[in-house]
Amino acid sequence: MGRVFIIAEAGVNHNGDPALAHKLTEMAAWCGADAVKFQTFRASGLVSTKAPLADYQSVNMKEKVSQYDMLKKLELSSETFRELKTHAEELGLEFLSSPFDHESIRVLNELGLETFKIPSGEITNMPYLREIGSLGKRVILSTGMADIREIEAAIEILTLSGTSRLDIALLHATTEYPAPFDEVNLRAIVTLRETFGLRVGYSDHTPGIEVPIAASALGAEIIEKHFTLDQGMEGPDHKASLQAERFRDMVVGIRNIELAMGTGVKEATPSEKKNIPVVRKSIHYNGSFEAGHILKSGDLIMKRPGTGISPMMADNVTGRKLRHNVVADTIVLWEDLL
Repeated sequence: MGRVFIIAEAGVNHNGDPALAHKLTEMAAWCGADAVKFQTFRASGLVSTKAPLADYQSVNMKEKVSQYDMLKKLELSSETFRELKTHAEELGLEFLSSPFDHESIRVLNELGLETFKIPSGEITNMPYLREIGSLGKRVILSTGMADIREIEAAIEILTLSGTSRLDIALLHATTEYPAPFDEVNLRAIVTLRETFGLRVGYSDHTPGIEVPIAASALGAEIIEKHFTLDQGMEGPDHKASLQAERFRDMVVGIRNIELAMGTGVKEATPSEKKNIPVVRKSIHYNGSFEAGHILKSGDLIMKRPGTGISPMMADNVTGRKLRHNVVADTIVLWEDLL
């Protein structure tokens, strides 16, 4: 198992405040993430003025507004994204942002992004997919709400537009905030990998950290998770996001899984080998016997330590004659036998 690429999804949890966005970037580095990701959009190019809030957005917003009004307050300028990219790279992070409209695609391309993250809601947006595909960059495609046919169609549009198929990675996701555990369907990670032969990851919207850690054990090569400075802040995504300490716990858990997956070869490990003599058994005498005695099965007992003849050789010991006197509870040695 290779190293899992962990994306700290800041999204819009900056609440439209550049200073808060920079704090989120610093927190992503502190948590041990590989990348920090935001969302780039112009509300006017993303949503109509009459579009309602999603249920989860409505629950998390104190003020009842339209989706347009909410998103308008969450916009960041092109210059802010430039500054965030510089800040992220100074901290050793890859800077990512999901564009939600054509202007934002161009903004991010001009910033020099080498990887474009396509959010689940755009997987059926052909003009959008064509524009990103024409850039010839690496693509991470979220597949929330999509079926196999829709995913294949999106991949085809991207590749026909100029993106190499091998530069596309797929993220399984359940587009609900928070996602119900019984709708996560982690086995879809395996299905996506077997169906498309591409790198596959997982974008998590469940509460807690156990599901993304489990996803890494199933072979997810990319893990994306929302994080926030404070779950109590007003905004559409804070309540479905992790705070710093929990996000860091998730990163540690995933890194431990990477180590634990191993090579798949079943053999004694270096640390196990030193325990073999201690916990395995060897053949001992179950009594004291004189020279010339012919050993029967009842004369033998299997005890620790395992530094003598293995119990697997018991049939090769019974029926043998003793060369000399032996004492009870001592290890049987080949040189004892005729």
